[in-house]
Amino acid sequence: MVPTPAGGGYDVTARTVAIALEDAGLAEEVEVFNLTGSAGTTGLTRLVHESGNTRLIMQMGLGLVGSALADRAPHPIADATPLARLLEEPEAVVVPHDSPYRTFDQLAKAWRERSGLRAGVGSHPGGPDHQALMLIAETLGVSPADTPFSRYDGGGKLLAALLSHKIDFALTGSAEYRHAIAAGQLRVLAVTGPQRVAGINAPTLREHGHDLEVVNWRGLMAPPGISQRERAELIALLDRLHTTPQWRRALRDNGWTDAYLSGDAFSRFLTAENKRVAALLHRLGLTGPTTR
Repeated sequence: MVPTPAGGGYDVTARTVAIALEDAGLAEEVEVFNLTGSAGTTGLTRLVHESGNTRLIMQMGLGLVGSALADRAPHPIADATPLARLLEEPEAVVVPHDSPYRTFDQLAKAWRERSGLRAGVGSHPGGPDHQALMLIAETLGVSPADTPFSRYDGGGKLLAALLSHKIDFALTGSAEYRHAIAAGQLRVLAVTGPQRVAGINAPTLREHGHDLEVVNWRGLMAPPGISQRERAELIALLDRLHTTPQWRRALRDNGWTDAYLSGDAFSRFLTAENKRVAALLHRLGLTGPTTR
C-alpha cells in the first residue's frame, strides 16, 4: 500500500520493490495500490486497522513521520510494526535553467534580503522538502515564518511551477528530477546530504560553509498484531531482497543511497526519528510539544 499519490517518491519506491521482489523470484504477483488522503495518514489509519494481516505492508518514510505529527493523526507511527529502512536520498535546491541565480550563494543572498523569493515544495508541511526548506532558512538566519512557500502535490506539478516561473526555486528529492536535470531544464544549486550526489554537478551545503545536513529516507511497515515469527519472516524476505542484484540495480538506476536497516535496529531508529521530528515541528510551530 502506498499512502500518497501515484508518481511520487513513495509510489516509485513501492513499485520498484514489487518489481525487484518478482524479478528476484522472492514473491509472485505483488500488488501495489494507492490509498491517499491527509498527507499519508489515511493510509496509516488503514494499516493500523488491518491488525494481524501479514499480506499487507505499507511504504513509508520521513514524510509520513512528519505528517502524522503535524496533522495529529488518529494513529501515531508507533501503532504500526516497523520492518526495514530501505534507502536514503538527500534534498536538492533546484532552479529553472534560466534562473538568474547561478549559485547557492546568490540565492542565499536574495533569501536573506527578503527579496520576495517564491519557494516550492513537493511535500506537505512537516514533510522532507518542507523540513529542508525551514532548516536552510534557519541556517541562513532567516525566520521560517519569513520564508513563504507553495506546496504542490506530485512531482509533475512542482516541475511545471518551476518551469513556468510561478516559483523561483524548490526543495525536492535529489533523484526526483534527475531526467529534467540531465535534459538541462533544471539546475541544482546545492544538495543537502553529507557528500555530493553522483551524476549531479552541485556542491553540498557544507561546501558552502553551512553546518547542515538533511537526508530523506524511506522504509516499510506492517500492520500491528502480527506475531514475532510473522514479523521475522517479513524482515527475512526484505533482508534477502537487499542482497539481490535486482535491488542493487534499482538503487543505482534511481539515484538512491543504500541505507538498509531492518528489525529492532530500524525500530530504534524510527523511535529516535519520531522524537527528532516532533522537536523540529514544535520549534516551527507546527505541533505541540508531544511526540504522540
